[in-house]
Amino acid sequence: MKNVFLLFLGLAIIGCKNTEKKEEKKVEKKAKVALHQLVGGSILVKKLEVFSQDTTYTGQTKQFTDAYYVISHPKGNLMWDAGLPENLVVSEPFHEPSGVFVVQRPDSLANQLKTIGFKIEDFKYFAMSHSHFDHTGHANYMKEATWLVQENEYNAVASDTLKTKNPAVSALKNVKKLNGDYDVFGDGTVVIKYMPGHTVGHQVLYLDLGLEKPILLTGDLYHFEENRKNKGVPSFNYDVKQTLESMDKFETFAKEKNAEVIIQHSPKSFQRLEEILKN
Repeated sequence: MKNVFLLFLGLAIIGCKNTEKKEEKKVEKKAKVALHQLVGGSILVKKLEVFSQDTTYTGQTKQFTDAYYVISHPKGNLMWDAGLPENLVVSEPFHEPSGVFVVQRPDSLANQLKTIGFKIEDFKYFAMSHSHFDHTGHANYMKEATWLVQENEYNAVASDTLKTKNPAVSALKNVKKLNGDYDVFGDGTVVIKYMPGHTVGHQVLYLDLGLEKPILLTGDLYHFEENRKNKGVPSFNYDVKQTLESMDKFETFAKEKNAEVIIQHSPKSFQRLEEILKN
C-alpha cells in the first residue's frame, strides 16, 4: 500500500511540473520594441483647400511636419516612411511650382540616424505608408533593406511613367509584396494595416511598445486633427469611397486596441509622441 501511495505521489508531482511548464509557455513575454521619431521635413500648405472635396478650407494655410520613424526589434530594424528628398536640405524653403507647398528638409538621413545611434545599413526592413514624394524622399538609401509594400502600390509605382517621377523608389530591389495586413516580426508588436484610398495601396502602422497604450501611425489617412474629426478627403486621393471605408476601419481598430493615434503630418501629434516616448 505504501508503494502504491508513493507511486501516486510521484505521478502527482510530475503532473504539477508539466502544468507549470505549460503555464510558463502561455505567459511568454512580448519582444521589447523601441520607437524613434525623426523629422523628414517641413511643409507649409499655402492652399489648404486641396485637402478637401469642397471649399471647406478655402483661403486657409497650415503648417505640416513630415515625420519618419525607426522601429527597433530583436529580430531586426524597420524604417517607416522616408520624408522629403535630400536635395531639399537647403538654407531657404523651396516653393514648388504648383504654389500649394513650401518645403524644406532639415538634414540628411545619415546625420539624423547618427543622433540615435543608427546607420543606414542597420535596417532589415523598409516600408512606406504610400508613395507620394513627401514619404519617399530618402528611399533610395534603403536599397539593402527589404521593402514591404502592398502589391497594388508596387505595381503603380513600378510603372514606367512613375519611375521617372519618383526615382528614389526605383532603387529598391529587395521587395516583399503584401496583400493586406502584415505582422512584420510575427509577434503582434509591429503590424502593417492595409488602409487604401489615399493611394491604391496606402497602409498604416500599429506598434505595441509595451506602454500604457499601443501607437497607431496614420500615414496620410488623415493629415491634421480637423481632417480626422470631419473625415475630410483630399482632392488628390486615389479613391474617395475607399478612403472613407478605411477611416471607418481605422477608427474601429483604434477603439478596439485603445490606441494612441499619431497623425504623421500633425505638429501636435509629433509633440505628443515625443512626450510619450520620453516617459
